[in-house]
Amino acid sequence: MKTPGITLLSLLLLGSALPAQAASRVDLAVKGRITPTACTPQLSNGALIDYGKISHQDLNTDKNTRLPVKLLQVSITCNASNRFALRMHDNRDGSAMVNSEIYYGLGLDSSGNRIGLYAMTFDPRQTLVDSTTQVYGTESTTGGVAWRTANLNPINIGANSYLGFTDIAGSTAGPSAIQELISTVKVEAVINATQNLDLSSDTRLDGLATLEVVYL
Repeated sequence: MKTPGITLLSLLLLGSALPAQAASRVDLAVKGRITPTACTPQLSNGALIDYGKISHQDLNTDKNTRLPVKLLQVSITCNASNRFALRMHDNRDGSAMVNSEIYYGLGLDSSGNRIGLYAMTFDPRQTLVDSTTQVYGTESTTGGVAWRTANLNPINIGANSYLGFTDIAGSTAGPSAIQELISTVKVEAVINATQNLDLSSDTRLDGLATLEVVYL
C-alpha cells in the first residue's frame, strides 16, 4: 500500500517591505480517500530468482554477459474490483550498471564495483485479468494524470512510471477495475564484464526489489 507523505513548509515574513494589505495567514487543505478495497500481490517460487553458482569462466571478460531468462508468476488479488497500477522500488538503488528506472541493481562486489542489473517485463499476452480474454498494457509517467495508448506491447516495469492493464484496446483512460490479475513475467539479468569486477572471492548476486500496488 502506498504511504502518502506530506511536507509542510512555513515562512515567517518580517520587516516593513510587505504591503499593508498582505494577509498574515493562509489555509492548508489536506485531502485524500480511504478505501475499503485492498489488493495483495504475490510472487511465485517464494519471490526468489536463483541463478545458482556461476563460474567466472562462463562470463565475458570485456563485455556484459546475459544470464538465462527466468519466468516469474505475479498475481494480484483484490477483495473487490479496483483500479490500480504497479511499480517497483529498487532496494539496491545505485548498484545497477545503467542509470534507468527499468533496471535494478545486483549489488556491489567486495571492491564496490557494480555487479550487474536485471529487468522485469510484463506481457499483456501472458496476462489474465478476471474473465477477460485479452488485456492491453498501459503506462503513465505522470503519476496517473495521463496514460499511454493501451496496446499489446510488452512493458518493463519501472520505479517511477505506473504500469496497468485495461480491456479496451487503444484506450488512454488508464487501467480498468480489476479483482484478480495473473501475469507470467520475464526476468532478464546481465553481469558486468569480468575485467570490471573483483572476483578474487565468491561474489553474490544481491538483487532485491519491492513490487508496489498503487491505488488509483
